[in-house]
Amino acid sequence: MNETPMRVYAEIDLDAVRANVRALRERAPRAEVMAVVKADAYGHGALACARAARQAGATWLGTATPDEALALRAAGVEGRIMCWLWTPGGPWREAVEADIDVSVSGMWALEEVREAARATGRTARVQLKADTGLGRNGCQPADWEELVTAAVAAQTEGTVNVTGVWSHFACADEPGHPSIQLQLAAFRDMLAYAEKEGVEPEVRHIANSPATLTLPESHFDLVRCGLAVYGVSPAPELGTSAELGLRPAMALKARVALVKTVPAGHGVSYGHHYVTEHETSLALIPAGYADGVPRHGSGAGPVLVGGKVRTVAGRVAMDQFVVDLDGDGDLVRVGDEAVVFGDAERGEPTAEDWAQAAHTIAYEIVTRIGGRVPRVYLGG
Repeated sequence: MNETPMRVYAEIDLDAVRANVRALRERAPRAEVMAVVKADAYGHGALACARAARQAGATWLGTATPDEALALRAAGVEGRIMCWLWTPGGPWREAVEADIDVSVSGMWALEEVREAARATGRTARVQLKADTGLGRNGCQPADWEELVTAAVAAQTEGTVNVTGVWSHFACADEPGHPSIQLQLAAFRDMLAYAEKEGVEPEVRHIANSPATLTLPESHFDLVRCGLAVYGVSPAPELGTSAELGLRPAMALKARVALVKTVPAGHGVSYGHHYVTEHETSLALIPAGYADGVPRHGSGAGPVLVGGKVRTVAGRVAMDQFVVDLDGDGDLVRVGDEAVVFGDAERGEPTAEDWAQAAHTIAYEIVTRIGGRVPRVYLGG
């Protein structure tokens, strides 16, 4: 039986994920690699990408939320998993029972994980996060002594094992930014204090994707790679995916739903922000902002249709948008493939192209692809 053709789908190349992990391992040969699979692996599918990353040598997996980490365990994913975005009353006990490394940035979190450890009769794996200048999660230097002292006490009583000390860069995607060296210095100082007080971390880590690619001195024991695992450049300033030795893993594709001829002066989509200059053919692409195509890409987003990269005509709607074929109506048929973004090496628009069109970052473009868009895996 033939499968029903899909309106829109995200094609995920797991061979590309594996190749990217291997490339990142080569960039950081003395460090372990953590593949970050938060936010459903940046929209690529957490379970499939976690398994592919493991196969390519990623020894750690990283998630933001504990629910993401627990879902991986429930699916049978073994090995080291870390999660770092906790709120009071979170599933600490379940995480301890699942041998998940949990991040602690303040005293409240340390107290809750200690209670969970006592309740389970197990030792919790804890990683202490230092705020070295990002100003987001993490413990401020002024509060570091209190947190380290309490963590060492918890380790002495057997409720906690401090497995890591870590931090996160604010501007690693801007090579030469003065904050980078300031954060590295702060991290070294806070790490040295923790080790002096009796912390013996298995892993010390601060490098994200851009730091992994450009800042070897930041690699320490472990590098945390997110966007780079999926073959998207973490910043245009660092180079394209190809220049960084990465292969985009996601291609967002749709099937042309309608081709029609319209006269000159015809408005296209809501608000008539696009009006045809002459008689032309329009192609309807059945994907919209409910699928993750950014509305801010209206009138600017690139799409490969009929062998040419064309531009969205008018506004992106909830479920669809239009491209003007501009004299190429005979080249496009209903059912033909349209590539919203994919790999520049194949002549396709990229997630970065859409990021520029929508005035955002490539992280958002791939992560926002919605749940109603099926994922089709290659290289599984």
